[in-house]
Amino acid sequence: MKTLILGAGYAGLATTTSLKPIPGLESLLIEQNAYHTFETRLHEAAAHNARITLPLIPLLRGTGVHLEQAKVDYVDLDEREVGLKDGRVLMYDTLVVGLGSVTNFYRIPGLAENATELKQLSDADDIFNFVNRTFDNGYQGNRDIVVGGAGLTGVELVTELAQRAELLSKERGLPPFNIYLVEAGPKILPILDEALRAKAQQTLEDYGIKIMVGHRIMQATADSVTVQTADGEQKVIKAGKIIWTGGIQARDVVRGQKIEKGPGGRVVVDEFLRAKGYPDVFIIGDMGLALNQQGKPVPTTAQHAGQQGRTTAKNIMNMVQNKPLVPYEPTTLGEFVSLGGLMAVGWMKLPWNQKLAITGGIAHVMKRASEWKWRSSVD
Repeated sequence: MKTLILGAGYAGLATTTSLKPIPGLESLLIEQNAYHTFETRLHEAAAHNARITLPLIPLLRGTGVHLEQAKVDYVDLDEREVGLKDGRVLMYDTLVVGLGSVTNFYRIPGLAENATELKQLSDADDIFNFVNRTFDNGYQGNRDIVVGGAGLTGVELVTELAQRAELLSKERGLPPFNIYLVEAGPKILPILDEALRAKAQQTLEDYGIKIMVGHRIMQATADSVTVQTADGEQKVIKAGKIIWTGGIQARDVVRGQKIEKGPGGRVVVDEFLRAKGYPDVFIIGDMGLALNQQGKPVPTTAQHAGQQGRTTAKNIMNMVQNKPLVPYEPTTLGEFVSLGGLMAVGWMKLPWNQKLAITGGIAHVMKRASEWKWRSSVD
């Protein structure tokens, strides 16, 4: 059974590293980079140039999976083919699509053209280089930063940027720049309960970050954003760098007459994570619209992507061995938010559906635990 795995993000990598070499299974991982990027740590690379990648080849040892470094152009489920950017076309018996998401700019005028994303290493490099330039003696432009979106990525990014600015300010004798965190909703970090959210907000305020909840970005230019409150009041915020972390949508590369799509362009999947109408195609991670036990969409988080990848690997091996498939059963083990350095807040799941709130260094360790597991297999 020829199996193609598209993408080495959290979902694709979990699928790949969970496979074992068994008779009848031929597996190929298609990934444009020779490394996996820990996307949940891009904020650290943006602020501190942290190492957040792992080479793929060592991770594939013992899996029976081969790596083909290439970029996917399209996926045609009706023709059972994957087109690559270099012109090649690959056929498959079984397909795993884990190509992730792209930034959703919600058609806000000027935002896509003028805002930096935080989706890949080059974005982090761009932000890191800007921050360093603003502390050069000869820098003449606006030094302030506006970050749109106060979810997990936005909050983690502004805290790391504030730490970096404080460090450079002490080293070079220049004042730190202003950081604006703009959020259209009524609160930051809606994934957290009120007590943990308050702890996080106090940390942001201690950093001097200007939190602007209830402010919707209406348009962006090269050096400003216009925001509007619920009562219609508008104001212009000047900035040297605009960063948008306010939303994602599934990568639009899959086509097929029977495909169903839901919010954010995510492909509807069944209880085994297969695209409806295509029993040999698994859609996982940000691209798939899986439902939890309550019938609600599974969040697009790294932990759920990893769970989906492991379930998919098991089902691929079951298909080869003519065993029944196992349904995907999502579980949220916890949520942790980094607040700069070793500081973090979050919660972990306990028996009987209880939650344990954790702050400080222990929360930081919990957030990094899954990454250390992968790193240990390489180092």
